[in-house]
Amino acid sequence: MEPRISFITLGVADLERATRFYEECLGLPRLETPPSVTFFELGKTWLALWSRESLAADAGLAPEGGGFRGFALAHNVRSPAEVDALLAQVAACGGTVTKPGQPTDWGGYSGYFADPDGFLWEIAYNPDFPHI
Repeated sequence: MEPRISFITLGVADLERATRFYEECLGLPRLETPPSVTFFELGKTWLALWSRESLAADAGLAPEGGGFRGFALAHNVRSPAEVDALLAQVAACGGTVTKPGQPTDWGGYSGYFADPDGFLWEIAYNPDFPHI
């Protein structure tokens, strides 16, 4: 397998609400899509929003389940102040800050938020991360 991720697809409860959050709150560039799915281009990887039921059916699984999902998406920024600003912006748009920005044991600064469907995002400043 080539070392790349083509899509990250989130199964969401309310596609319209999730699309609004990612497009209007986070400012992600939305692509033209059919009404049943929303795509955002993030460089060479795309973020897809699809109904939780449709995604589960596509994978051959039941859609029930909740709580901690065992993963977090991450977005790196250029400073601790950007971490705090983005977390504040997300909170104002209906996201939930689960961990405020704070110094880390690895020499950076990070915090977490959950989107309206509970998907976790880490917002981090890592002075050693090369891809910002």
